[in-house]
Amino acid sequence: MVTERSPLVALTDRMAREGAVSVEDWMGACLAAYYGKGSAIGAKGDFVTAPECTQMVGELLGLWSAVVWRSMGCPARVLLVELGPGRGTLMTDALRALAPVPPFKAALEVHLVETSPGLRVRQKEALRESGVAVTWHDRVEDLPDGPMILLANEFLDALPIRQFQRAGQGWRERLVAPREGDPPFAFVAGSPLTDRPALLRPAHDAAKDGQVVEVCPAAHETVRWVSTRIVEQGGAALFLDYGTARSAPGDSLQALRRHAFAPVLADPGEADLTAHVDFEALAGTAVDAGARVDGVMRQGPFLQALGLEQRAQTLLASAAARQREDITSAVRRLIDPAEMGTLFKVFGLRHPALALLPGF
Repeated sequence: MVTERSPLVALTDRMAREGAVSVEDWMGACLAAYYGKGSAIGAKGDFVTAPECTQMVGELLGLWSAVVWRSMGCPARVLLVELGPGRGTLMTDALRALAPVPPFKAALEVHLVETSPGLRVRQKEALRESGVAVTWHDRVEDLPDGPMILLANEFLDALPIRQFQRAGQGWRERLVAPREGDPPFAFVAGSPLTDRPALLRPAHDAAKDGQVVEVCPAAHETVRWVSTRIVEQGGAALFLDYGTARSAPGDSLQALRRHAFAPVLADPGEADLTAHVDFEALAGTAVDAGARVDGVMRQGPFLQALGLEQRAQTLLASAAARQREDITSAVRRLIDPAEMGTLFKVFGLRHPALALLPGF
């Protein structure tokens, strides 16, 4: 439901005045309202992320960060940054796993980029006993200077996209317009565009008449900023998300509610909206900014390379029967090609002087 405090109010007022808006503007308003509640993630929410499946993901990424820090020459001060930290589960598990690496834990400053007040409350609760000072920011641009190791799990897929439809030899932008009835919105085609849309890849030109292609300006801005920062001040970044290794036409916008697919245009602000990440396009942006790109790699082999199955065996050795079932199920979910192992990809960025990142 739309409330007076919802970001959707400004959008619905604008649509009443102007009519249709871009998918990007509509999706952005819906996501701001949705994540502002802070109740999206977990068994009682609408979806579960990899770190919520098992502590092993956060532990492995924490140790991954320590290895990267050593390859950086063990700087006395380093930022450990997470974008979109959800309920704080990944960072909590990562910091706990760093107990055997006290020099790294002493050197790091934890910075979380999070816009949702509700999720910030949950993150503070999760990290209260971590023993590390944590600072929150609304934007990556607000991070302080210094070498940086950045983690982002299922962050890029939740950034608002623009959609374009092939129209003969040209393009129209796909828009969202208000309508009477249920759902309260409908997709409509905008006027023919005089120029080829920005950020389109050569592969998008293969789209057939009426077919949709997607670009994500916010994802490109984020990757460009992170890449430039790494090149100028040192460090590395790791993005884990679901999407395609190669650019291609296709409509991937989807809604999730109570762990099931839902109609995209129904119940604005009440469902999670995501779209597949175009890793090839983002890799191009990173390279243009001067960063080295490792990946794009399937999540299953990446986590196996980091030692997921060995860590699972250690936990199984002292686990109760129910815990053993949960651990085995989590490993299968993370690496099985039919589940998260193939659709989810891993994408690494590093300073040109750094060696190949662990796991690649």
